[in-house]
Amino acid sequence: MDAKPCSKSLALKTTHVLPPETNAFGTLFGGALMAHLDDIAGIAAVKHAKHPVVTASTDSVDFLAPVKVGHYISIEAFVTWTHHTSMEVFAKAITEDIVSGERKVCTTAFMTFVAVDSDGKPVPVPPVYPETEHEKMLHESAPLRAKRRGERRGQSKDLAKTFGTKYVME
Repeated sequence: MDAKPCSKSLALKTTHVLPPETNAFGTLFGGALMAHLDDIAGIAAVKHAKHPVVTASTDSVDFLAPVKVGHYISIEAFVTWTHHTSMEVFAKAITEDIVSGERKVCTTAFMTFVAVDSDGKPVPVPPVYPETEHEKMLHESAPLRAKRRGERRGQSKDLAKTFGTKYVME
């Protein structure tokens, strides 16, 4: 399988922030922004893998600035690192006041996707390689994030086992 540059997976999305997606403060619901991030990051993963993908984890979603109703958000995502069947995707969202032109990075996120076949079974993905300094920085720091993901997943499995399917207050 031939390696591909990070840039080949670049996916972009711009959307207007309308009242149904905002809270009582007139800012975008965090969950709505997370759905936009998952959508565009998933597209980046499919572009790289050339297979359907499933979201395996979200390492972090950091909300850095509010996104106000009437503004728009532009999201970019690309594959930064691959393992056998999984891909780490970095996503960044920028909010812009359409009238003033003021722009701010409002969110950054790392998400992991697994490529699957038509039966939902994991399939290998091609390696990815960085070209720009930013891509190299993300690619070089990815193994540490992958290690932390594995540790966190183990802790999550332990919690699931400890708490089981009963409600906590039962």
